[in-house]
Amino acid sequence: MARITPRLYLFVPLLAAGLVLSACGNGGAVSDARASCRSVHAALALQKQSEQSGLTSAQQSRLQSQALSELLKATQPAADATSLDGSWNPLMTTINEAERVPLDNLVPALTRLCRVADSTSPYL
Repeated sequence: MARITPRLYLFVPLLAAGLVLSACGNGGAVSDARASCRSVHAALALQKQSEQSGLTSAQQSRLQSQALSELLKATQPAADATSLDGSWNPLMTTINEAERVPLDNLVPALTRLCRVADSTSPYL
């Protein structure tokens, strides 16, 4: 029995350190998701501007192009969030779909996903 006790004293600090470090990863994932959502919010604002009446087709096209560009800036932080916590994969996947699907079709999903990321309890 004396041999087990010293090993246990070595194992407990390692286990505690692992738990502390794993908790840090979740906070990092939320931080990355929120960083991604800042670009998403900017993109959605540009998309909304492009839908206003009275704009020429050139102005609409320019705003939509800027919106897509801004949204694609959100890809890397969303990927970082996903690598830390797989539950952020829907955010990254939805952002990536913007290259194949018109942005106005993605607005509801992006809005909901970022509402979760920006909430005070993003894991609900």
